[in-house]
Amino acid sequence: MTAERIRDAAILRFGRDGFAAGLRAIAADAGVTAGLVVHHFGSKDGLRKACDVYVLEVIRSEKTKATTGSPAGMIAQLAEIEEYAPHALYSLRSMQAGGELGNAFVEQMCADAETYLEAGVQAGMIRPSRDPAGRARYLTYQGMGSLLLWMSLRQGPVELDDFRTELRRLSNEITLPALELFTDGLFVDRSMLDEYLLYVSDPPDGSPKP
Repeated sequence: MTAERIRDAAILRFGRDGFAAGLRAIAADAGVTAGLVVHHFGSKDGLRKACDVYVLEVIRSEKTKATTGSPAGMIAQLAEIEEYAPHALYSLRSMQAGGELGNAFVEQMCADAETYLEAGVQAGMIRPSRDPAGRARYLTYQGMGSLLLWMSLRQGPVELDDFRTELRRLSNEITLPALELFTDGLFVDRSMLDEYLLYVSDPPDGSPKP
């Protein structure tokens, strides 16, 4: 469909050039007129919101598969990680841009993370948390932070092929230590956690049993 073709072209163009990219460039990428872009989406902000909805949907769907599926499914996702480069790059541009739409995008990512982590808890794949929303926010920030650092060191447009390569390289570097950390933990005992729980004035309710 034409609207989907425009949306997909916008995701790629915004990822490459940022949100300064104009409707004419996006229209040319999609093989349509700028007027047709306005017809379908109303404005550049309307187009961006449609892109936000779609990218968040893709991320939420794939993360839910990862938190509720099998180890073999996770390996299959890792083998195809380059396919997610357009969505990851678009997400980074949204964070980099900030503002009302950027903030709303990040907040939705955090809310979605809480949802698919809870799905993992219910599936018996993930341990419960004392603070599910806080854990979701931390993992969202952590997961996107390394890519955002990479982008901050770049200047000018980011070519998608370069980002695909970087995403693969980063995945190869951090997957093992991340899985080790998530599975085995970091500290050898509970002393740091217990001390912190005594330190905070209002510790979260529903703490998991030791």
